Amino acid sequence: MARSKLSRFSVYMLLAVLAALFLVPVYVVLATSFKSLGAITLDQMWKLPERLDFSGFREAYSRLAPNLWNSLLLVVPATLLSALFGSLNGYVFAKWRFKGSETLFTLILFGMFIPYQSVLIPLIRFMQEIRLYNSIPGLVLVHVVYGLPITTLIFRNFYVGIPNEILESAKIDGTGFFGIYRYIVLPLSITGFVVVGIWQFTNIWNEFLFAVTLTTQSQQPIMVALQNLSGSQVVHWNIQMAGAVLAALPTLLVYVLLGRYFIRGLLAGSVKG
Repeated sequence: MARSKLSRFSVYMLLAVLAALFLVPVYVVLATSFKSLGAITLDQMWKLPERLDFSGFREAYSRLAPNLWNSLLLVVPATLLSALFGSLNGYVFAKWRFKGSETLFTLILFGMFIPYQSVLIPLIRFMQEIRLYNSIPGLVLVHVVYGLPITTLIFRNFYVGIPNEILESAKIDGTGFFGIYRYIVLPLSITGFVVVGIWQFTNIWNEFLFAVTLTTQSQQPIMVALQNLSGSQVVHWNIQMAGAVLAALPTLLVYVLLGRYFIRGLLAGSVKG
């Protein structure tokens, strides 16, 4: 019994140390964001601010507000559309299998392993041809397409656990493809939509490469604008750190509100897939 308690204590101590190491950068960001520029020095970076200074947040918000709005206009429809289409794909591959469906499913999953850089030049040319280059709708389209493989996989694994007898009964009653999806599958998909929503929201919000190459300044999302906060000669660390905090708040809020459903949904998909 004593050995078991000692072992548990050692595990907790190790976890506490690792958590502290992980949180050190977060502490530095928060402490720096509430300091004035004159109070920021290398030897003082670990100290708490003597007084709270919100000038960095005011300046960061004034410069990032348009880009925050661009990110919201991007991430909300892209997340909803990729989740909806992934749900329909998962429904088909899990419950309406056809000849060649496994091959098609494998090809869709292959999209997860294609590096962004390998398709960047033809993607830019394609977006220019369809006149969606340098636009929020163009970024929405790109993220919906690139999000389909992972959303399809998650929903497919989730729907495999739905008993076939329920769907067969609905078919006997005359319910068609979309009727079964709307009245049976969709109400059972709330946890799956939460998982996919958090996953896609986080990935799209934090994505940088497509945002910096497919848009110019007026259409750039928050992550590109955050990089542009750095000065050419003097770096205003308080403004940059305040901007980083503002950029991280939406994803943090999503995890705080929906985090418990995220873990539950991942476990459900893993045991039913």
